[in-house]
Amino acid sequence: MSLGPHVKRFMGRKNDKLRTVGLFPNYYEHSDGSCFVKFGNTHVICAATIEEKIPMFLKHSKTGWITAEYGLLPCSCSERAEREAAKGKQSGRTLEIQRFISRSLRSIVNLTILGERQVKIDCDVIQADGGTRTASITGAFIALYLACKKLMKDKLITENPIKENIAAISCGLINHEALLDLDYREDSRADVDANFVMSQNDIIEIQISGEKRPFSEKEFHELLNLARNGCQELIKKQNEALGIDTRK
Repeated sequence: MSLGPHVKRFMGRKNDKLRTVGLFPNYYEHSDGSCFVKFGNTHVICAATIEEKIPMFLKHSKTGWITAEYGLLPCSCSERAEREAAKGKQSGRTLEIQRFISRSLRSIVNLTILGERQVKIDCDVIQADGGTRTASITGAFIALYLACKKLMKDKLITENPIKENIAAISCGLINHEALLDLDYREDSRADVDANFVMSQNDIIEIQISGEKRPFSEKEFHELLNLARNGCQELIKKQNEALGIDTRK
């Protein structure tokens, strides 16, 4: 892929490089699993809570459920974000992101092994600089993994229901250049922007939009290749943070 000189990124970051990523497990004392995740200046706290109950539509199904809640804290953005609880309802954006995170996590969990219980993942954005939903998914995986390990430790399940890692990253096209892991300034300039959710080898979900122009199949594959490499790097960082030795 040819990367031209037209887009100057913050701190001279190359087009195919992630921002500085930090993953800090066990951030909360009272959750069943948690992670403080940093993608550059985007900071999110992800926390898992195990509940010995499931939604009504799953009663007597002998299967579990994974769901997520997402929110921007008031001073996470340049202008104060109003608390949605004060408004009495969640915005369409919040609901869409919550469903996005929830679907992504459920895709890599054997819900039957989980049993008739639910794991709720709270993703609270304390500082936003682009890519909050992708940072949330990447950190939420760690919170979920730790919650499942707790269930095993407490002998409530006999095996880990998580089948594989999952990570997410944003990409975009600016001035016909493909960029990985957009910050807010880049995202607001992007002609095309996308969010990719991937496991080690497979695609989970893609959100992509030609914000200012159509994009070609070649450009799509440029973005896909960037995202695949980015997600593999994130999965490596997840395993390092969790102390998982992946060497065979």
